[in-house]
Amino acid sequence: MPKRSEEMLMDLWLSLLLVWITCVLSVSMTPIIGQSKSTQTGGSAVVASGVGEGQRLLSRAKRGWVWNQMFVLEEFSGPDPILVGRLHTDKVDNDTARYSLAGEGAGTIFAINEKTGDIHAMKRLDREEKAEYTLTAKVTNGITGQLLEPMTEFIIKVQDINDNAPKFTEGPYHAAVEEMSAVGTSVITVTATDADDPVYGNSAKLVYSILEGQPYFSVDPNSATIRIALHGMDREMREDYQVVIQAKDMGGHMGGLSGTTTVSITLQDINDNPPKFSKSLYEFVIPEDLPLGKEGGKVKANDRDIGENAKSTYSIIEGDDQGVFEIITNATTQEGILQLRKPLDYESKRNYTLKVEATNIRSEPRSNGPFKDTATVKIVVEDSDEPPVFSKPMYLLEVDENAPINKIIGTVTARDPDATGSPIRYFIDRHTDLERQFNINVDNGRITLAKPLDRETDMWHNITVTATEVRNHSQISRAVVAIRVMDINDNAPEFATEYEAFLCENGKPGQVIQTVSAVDKDDPIQGHYFDYRLVPEMLNNPNFTIKNNQDNSISVLAKHDTFRRQKQEMYFLPIIVTDNGNPPMSSTNTLTIRVCGCSKDGIVQSCNVEAYVLPIGLSMGALIAILACIILLLVIVVLFVTLRRHKNEPLIIKDDEDVRENIIRYDDEGGGEEDTEAFDIATLQNPDGINGYLPRKDIKPDLQFMPRAGQHSADGDCKEQDNDKAIYGLHYNDECMYDLKKSKKTNQYWL
Repeated sequence: MPKRSEEMLMDLWLSLLLVWITCVLSVSMTPIIGQSKSTQTGGSAVVASGVGEGQRLLSRAKRGWVWNQMFVLEEFSGPDPILVGRLHTDKVDNDTARYSLAGEGAGTIFAINEKTGDIHAMKRLDREEKAEYTLTAKVTNGITGQLLEPMTEFIIKVQDINDNAPKFTEGPYHAAVEEMSAVGTSVITVTATDADDPVYGNSAKLVYSILEGQPYFSVDPNSATIRIALHGMDREMREDYQVVIQAKDMGGHMGGLSGTTTVSITLQDINDNPPKFSKSLYEFVIPEDLPLGKEGGKVKANDRDIGENAKSTYSIIEGDDQGVFEIITNATTQEGILQLRKPLDYESKRNYTLKVEATNIRSEPRSNGPFKDTATVKIVVEDSDEPPVFSKPMYLLEVDENAPINKIIGTVTARDPDATGSPIRYFIDRHTDLERQFNINVDNGRITLAKPLDRETDMWHNITVTATEVRNHSQISRAVVAIRVMDINDNAPEFATEYEAFLCENGKPGQVIQTVSAVDKDDPIQGHYFDYRLVPEMLNNPNFTIKNNQDNSISVLAKHDTFRRQKQEMYFLPIIVTDNGNPPMSSTNTLTIRVCGCSKDGIVQSCNVEAYVLPIGLSMGALIAILACIILLLVIVVLFVTLRRHKNEPLIIKDDEDVRENIIRYDDEGGGEEDTEAFDIATLQNPDGINGYLPRKDIKPDLQFMPRAGQHSADGDCKEQDNDKAIYGLHYNDECMYDLKKSKKTNQYWL
């Protein structure tokens, strides 16, 4: 009995302890998130309403499921599973009720005591992995298995603890800001994140601070914006900075977790420094023969800025009134290059003093100038042995084409520009005068004519004359001499081309036959004017006349219309052409005129005399067709004659048919025995012979006609003449065999 009492006392203490833990959890776990869901049947479920100021606690008389809000603390670990909560219903007998769970983590993460309804977390939970679990509770009769309460969903929330430090996901950062920026100028904003619950507690409330980078920069504790904190930050003093920013949770209080990031900040250059020459005085010695555009010296102004802010241009602001020098900027080295715009002359000026200025290309409104600097440049001209200098770079001379040999055409002059004044010698570059048509006096530069000139061959002659110092033969200068050959009237005019005129037989009097113009190789200043006339013996020409067209051309006209090809096919008309030169030149040119047959429209068709006898109106195609027919007939006649000459060859009849008769009828009447144009028809040979006689094979038959019957002529033919018919026969072995007969009246042959 005492033992039983101890067990009952122990159960009582356990029940009180469980109630106390449940009450503590329900009071201390705030906020309560997630309400249980239950399906009520018969109005037996307990419904809890919120209690607020001025509100009453509403409840129903009957209750079903009974449990508190369930929370489990994340990252909790211990030797035993942690109690999450208890499921309970007051509608059933606790001794027979059996509780079970289903849903997320049931049986693996969460376990339930089927008799008491206690739920335990079996594993360590992480809210950042999963913040809540949805489960389904079920209570059944342990004996019958009958469902005692409707199945109800409820949520177990994982309560957050501060177990995640802030992180800068985009770091490290790089930023740039202009130098000399004002205090408070924004540079960059950094952002950190915290995986803890931003709603519950201060685990995700971040505060930013700067660990490195003072006193140059500062950071806003809430927005994490980095700003300029020091006035007058100069890039030329320091360009790069490293700033370390810290983000701390729990609102920055002690015990919070923190994370850091590095921000690299570069000061951007502005044009706040002027160019500065490395020295205030530059001295150069330049030879007087320095070519134009060549470098005579260099100056440079340094700039502490970089990029476009360091670029400068150079100019000469004093000491170059005559514009002898120029200074250009080398974009790569940023140097000023001194060059010559005009040649130097040691004999006229030996010293120059220039003032050079360097100016920045870009200016900065926030910086105070000046953005320029000046330096003095002294130039000493060094004497050089210069080549001779011609009085003109090019000479233009003129000479008549009939000028005599050794005539002076012109003179070139050159001098030594040096103080020594060396004598000069002149020569012609024979590469420019291969035919040696000109000469020059070596001492005075007079150019004379060496050969006669013809303007019609070469109008211009370009020669090169060299001038050489006697004391220094290496000093040579050249000048071009252009010689123009002046024209004289030494060429007679002539026809522009070889004219050949055509005159129609049916032309009208006064018709223009040909327009004639002339050309002249000469080129007078006042231009050409040609005079045309017929030779004296043709002044009264009965056939043709000429008319001046007032444009240096004439028209040849016909005087009548009685020209005939059969009478005269071709006419020659000599014409004298005279120019207006001094003295005038003339030539006689002959115009050939052909008489041609023309169409009604005046189009020339034929100019040959033979063509005149052809029928008028036949075209060239018809003439060709007629000629082709004539040739074809000639070929047929030649073939026919050739066949007749081979008539004496034996006719071989390969078949056995006896050809006895061959009658040919003609409609025209024959001419009898005097008809020499009659056709010769050879007698067909019978292979079996005629009248039973076979010819001898060793004797070749002669198939020629005989003049009389019964006689053998020299030709070997047989012929018999009757009053109305003539009999032709074949001659075999000195015998006449008559087969074919011909009637004089009917022109018929028969056997």
